[in-house]
Amino acid sequence: MPQPDLLLIEDDEAIAELIVWHFAREGFSVRQTPDGEQALVLVEERVPDIVLLDWMIESLPGIEVCRRLRRNPKSANVPIIMLTARGEEEDRIRGLETGADDYVTKPFSPRELVARVSAVLRRLRPALAGELLAYADIELDSVAHKVVRGGQIVAMGPTEFRLLRHFMEHPGRVFSRGQLLDSVWGQDSDIELRTVDVHIRRLRKAINLPGTADIIRTVRSAGYALDAGKSI
Repeated sequence: MPQPDLLLIEDDEAIAELIVWHFAREGFSVRQTPDGEQALVLVEERVPDIVLLDWMIESLPGIEVCRRLRRNPKSANVPIIMLTARGEEEDRIRGLETGADDYVTKPFSPRELVARVSAVLRRLRPALAGELLAYADIELDSVAHKVVRGGQIVAMGPTEFRLLRHFMEHPGRVFSRGQLLDSVWGQDSDIELRTVDVHIRRLRKAINLPGTADIIRTVRSAGYALDAGKSI
């Protein structure tokens, strides 16, 4: 089961340490910053599975960070939970309308926060809940190393399998060639960026059976995504 990657943006040091400790204990990989601008840089370096975002942070308000994350194609589909002492209904609505998926008011129970995050991930990232992944008409069994599309078994090489699994763990998210190299081949790999394009073509050839739509979306100047919608 993949380890969930959580980005915490919180400027209260005591609260941040408490949250990091609880999520690390539950098996999360946690990065933390008190600074809104730095958070945007961290997202560019590696897109997290979920963001915990405080409303009042350094350099940029949390609501503006949320807005920018939603505008960025790389992070547009990343779930965001806002943390704040602002409990008024108008503030909650504003946060949700900006793009937050959930809203937790301080003070809160760390165990409840972990449960809320896990619930959001199960709903939006089912890949983190088990080894059988599904998206559109594609099913991938990591244990049996088997891919099925529309009821038909799909044969593919090990690299294409790892590529597809990575895409299915992050459906709809756009990955650059560099990000795919780091995630699928490893950060120490000497593989050239153009190699990613070769394996994307092989994956397309394998997974796009006759009569089926092209499930791999090419995003100009950005990269690739698993997307059941129309390619652009």
